[in-house]
Amino acid sequence: MTDRYAVVGHPIAHSQSPRIHRLFAAQTGQDLSYEAILAPLDGFAVTLRRFVAEGGKGLNVTLPFKAEAFILADICSPRATQASAANTLTVGADGRLWGDNTDGVGLVRDLKEALGLTLFERRLLILGAGGAACGILGPLLEEGPRGLVVANRTAARAEALADRFHCLGPVRGTGLAALAGAGPFDLILNATAASLSDAVPDLPPGLVAAHTVCYDLAYGHGPTAFMHWAQQQGAARAEDGLGMLVEQAAVAFELWRGMRPDTAPVRAALRQGAPQAPDADS
Repeated sequence: MTDRYAVVGHPIAHSQSPRIHRLFAAQTGQDLSYEAILAPLDGFAVTLRRFVAEGGKGLNVTLPFKAEAFILADICSPRATQASAANTLTVGADGRLWGDNTDGVGLVRDLKEALGLTLFERRLLILGAGGAACGILGPLLEEGPRGLVVANRTAARAEALADRFHCLGPVRGTGLAALAGAGPFDLILNATAASLSDAVPDLPPGLVAAHTVCYDLAYGHGPTAFMHWAQQQGAARAEDGLGMLVEQAAVAFELWRGMRPDTAPVRAALRQGAPQAPDADS
């Protein structure tokens, strides 16, 4: 019997997840279906209950429902608990929901395995202190960076986020303007939504050196606004988040099916048909 999986969000028509998981299934010989489900903004819980009642085996959860998925899960992994958000739900044999967050581990896999970067003893900067930053902070700190700075337009929000994760490693929060004189960094990650509107956060000079790698969690058919900024600053490399999308999906697939797919051909296939406008998360 074909096992049913899906991604739930609002909006959802843009999602690359159905294509990714179908490619994973074909590659590994798994008998499953995977669809995109649009949930009303006030109807995620009802949509989730219906999916489980109809025999669904697992869900990916995208914006804006990750925090609600965490609350509704019966049991959550440590990384979902760290982030207070779940992007992957597994329906157990007893009907209980297991919540996990694969965003951060997917990012780390892309950075280390696909891009060949070293995070240990490196200076990292995360731009933004919203849900995207929450999902990646824990796994990044577990890699042992020399220091990690979270910078946000509202400094208090960045400081509060850093306080939540300080037990995992050397992290501090600050405002964007206060970054003046703090660089250069080895890796700068854009976790803001600015690229979705073709914009770049207001950043002081001196953050980028010739060795700096800049990574935008958003992705598109071509370079994002943040990637253009990185190139103008003389960064060694400017990368987008399509690899993270594929890698976090692979972690979810492994949780559900017990096998890890080869992500390289899937990433290549998506590059051939990436969306024209920058996208993120799903």
